[in-house]
Amino acid sequence: MREGRILLADDHPLVREGLQIAIRARFPGMIVDAVDSIEAAETAVRAHKAYRLMLLDYRLPDSDGFSGFFRMQHVLGTTPIAIISAHDEKAIVTAARAIGAAGFLSKTQPLDELARSIETLLNGKIVFPANLGTTGDLTKLKERIESLTTAQMRVLSALARGHLNKQIAGDLDLSEATIKAHLTAIFRKLEVNNRLQAMLAVRAFFNPEDKGT
Repeated sequence: MREGRILLADDHPLVREGLQIAIRARFPGMIVDAVDSIEAAETAVRAHKAYRLMLLDYRLPDSDGFSGFFRMQHVLGTTPIAIISAHDEKAIVTAARAIGAAGFLSKTQPLDELARSIETLLNGKIVFPANLGTTGDLTKLKERIESLTTAQMRVLSALARGHLNKQIAGDLDLSEATIKAHLTAIFRKLEVNNRLQAMLAVRAFFNPEDKGT
């Protein structure tokens, strides 16, 4: 099946244009909706719903690490999401596999190779480099993060950036009391006791390239 819709989220115009050209050359009947942020991607899903695949840039202006991935999972349901990035460090690729991404595509690959990988994804298979590390601990954390609501994910993303309750409340247009309630629920679901423990627990997903000390 070479028809349908693909959602492409990338904030680099040349990358978006190149991928659109490569996909349309290989799949002439495929519609590619290209956006430059998670917010725009969420709007596209509400408008079109039936996507066969999403290609998601690892770094976007309104997401940190894999926070955008978790947000899109909430709105896309079972639609496969593949990460596409110029940052192809092993820690990032391993984390992408652990959270349930359908694949990891490197922007350093030629466009024809990327098109072949996209065809593999459309055929229901996964695409990852060989010889990745173990993902057991990350998989357990992924299950806890997936239990968070969309609102809780937004709060957790802001928390991971080091924002205080007042700033999070202002950014999300919520009361500080609501933020505190969300944090209480987040701590319970992540099985941690405070902000620092939560930030350390999710660092592997929000900043996997930061190996810490």
